[in-house]
Formats: sequence, structure tokens, C-alpha cells
Amino acid sequence: MMEREQARLNETIRRAGARAMELARRGFDVRLKHDRSPVTTADLEVNRLLHEMRRDHFPEDGWLSEESPDDGARLAQRRVWIVDPIDGTRAYVNRLPEFCISVALVEQGKPVLAAIFNPSTDELFTAVRGESLLLNGKPLPRAPSPETPSLVMVSPREFRNARWAGLEGLVRCRPMLSIANALALVAAGRVQATLTIEPENEWDLAAGVLLIEESGGSVADAEGRPFTFNQPTPQFRGVIAVAASAGRELRPLLQAHADRADAQKDYS
Repeated sequence: MMEREQARLNETIRRAGARAMELARRGFDVRLKHDRSPVTTADLEVNRLLHEMRRDHFPEDGWLSEESPDDGARLAQRRVWIVDPIDGTRAYVNRLPEFCISVALVEQGKPVLAAIFNPSTDELFTAVRGESLLLNGKPLPRAPSPETPSLVMVSPREFRNARWAGLEGLVRCRPMLSIANALALVAAGRVQATLTIEPENEWDLAAGVLLIEESGGSVADAEGRPFTFNQPTPQFRGVIAVAASAGRELRPLLQAHADRADAQKDYS
């Protein structure tokens, strides 16, 4: 039921990725936003291409993007495109191949169409609700046997602050440069989990949540609650995502450590 939307999104996200790679070769400008995070001309160019897709082909739908002002009009619309033009901008600035473009179409609070594109590796992960997860238009091959101990991707800040030191010896923690990319890797079974109790925006998570759900994995916020998108304040506290191929003990282990970190009330 999403053939038209999926075709438009796949074409546009690939074009946007090609533009981001072109700018990476030719050069781009960088400035700091009010929160001191970087934004580049590539972020803005990708945002423009995706916004034009929505405007020209789906004008009745709402829009929420990290790089667009949020006027609240989306709250009255049944369908909303939720976009992170470049998730992992610092990785992009440093030419590290972990940045990606993340787009979800949300209907009545639930993502129904998702795409996460890593243009450095030419990998486009897509999903439609109720259908299988695809990589470059084809079903993913069977996930490799889970690593032992499990590989868990965490936020760089939590990694530096040793927030998950209690997991040492039980899992291997690795800092992620893009949470959307990390969620796609969990969906594909290449890593076993993503864990953070840091605040995350809707555009960080919407596409990855659907990819993981369609892969058979599990995903919830840091308190174990399911996600509902297109909220007045488009932010959640954390995410715990676990691959379908991971052992059954992994999710309760990560949840217990997230609960313990929350009880400590240390978000430095």
C-alpha cells in the first residue's frame, strides 16, 4: 500500500546521498547551532531535497526535520514525514563512514515507511509496516551468529563517562557516531543492541524503530515503553534496541542497567 511513497523516497534519498558525497569531495561549510552541534551545507541540501519531495508529491502530509523550524502544524495531520537529513554530522565532517540519512513516514503516531541510507557504503535499509526489512531492495541475508560477548553500541558521552562500566565482561560496548546507523545495524543483526538513556529526538529514532520492528527485534525507550511519534515535544529519553538474533537474556540485562543508571540520576 506504500508503493508510491516508497518509490519516491528511495529515489530521493539516493539522490540526496549522492549530493552529500559530492559535497564531501568538493568541500562544505560548517557552523554551530544554538546547542553547539554542527550543521553543514550538506545537512541543509539534503533537507531541501527531501522537503521538496514531500511538498511536490505529498503536500497534505506534515513535516518534522532536525533542520527545519517546527511550527506545530504537523500535530493536526494524520501523516507526517520525520527526517534527519544527516544523522552523525560529526562523522560526516570528519569523513568517517557512519553518517546516514534517516527518513520515516509516520501515520497516527506509528512509522509505516522507513529508510536509512548510508551513502558511504551504498547501503539503503528500508521497511514498510507489515513487510520484511530490505537492503538495497532485497531481503537481508540471515544475520550472522551473535558475537560473544554481545556487541552493544552506546552514546559517545556515556562511553567516555563509563556509564555502562557495570556491563564490562558481560557485553562489549562501542561508541556510535550515528544512532540511526546503529539502529539499522541492529535491525540487520550486525550488532546485537543499542543502549542509551540520553535524550533522543524523534528524527533520530523514527526510521530505525520500524526497521527493527520489521526485522523481528525489540525496541523501546529507556523505561521499556513503546514509542509514539509526532508528539508536541518530539523527544524521548533513551532507547534500548535488541536484534532478533540476540540471546533472550540480553534485553533484560540492558534494561536492568538502564534502570540502575536512571536511579543514580547522573546525566552528566
